[in-house]
Amino acid sequence: MGKKSDLSNFERGMVVSQYAQLLGFSRTTISRVYKEWCEKGKTSSMRKSCGRKCLVDARGQRRMGRLIQADRRATLTEITTRYNRGMQQSICEATTRTTL
Repeated sequence: MGKKSDLSNFERGMVVSQYAQLLGFSRTTISRVYKEWCEKGKTSSMRKSCGRKCLVDARGQRRMGRLIQADRRATLTEITTRYNRGMQQSICEATTRTTL
């Protein structure tokens, strides 16, 4: 049995096009991911490690839950003020709204 040769550029383009249609991604995305896999062995994106870190961790979420259970009619401003009393790093109302 002889060795099989690599795909020609045309055949590689056809494979990429078929996968793009099958998966619903653009051909550029498929090509880029394949290239990174071949060169670096990279199989996942690093998007989860980018961006700003959450100000309210799991402990803070539990605390906020207790504040809400204590006074269910509290406004967003009141909840934020009560949350910030015992914490070193204060949060704004938008962060409170997102956490809720």
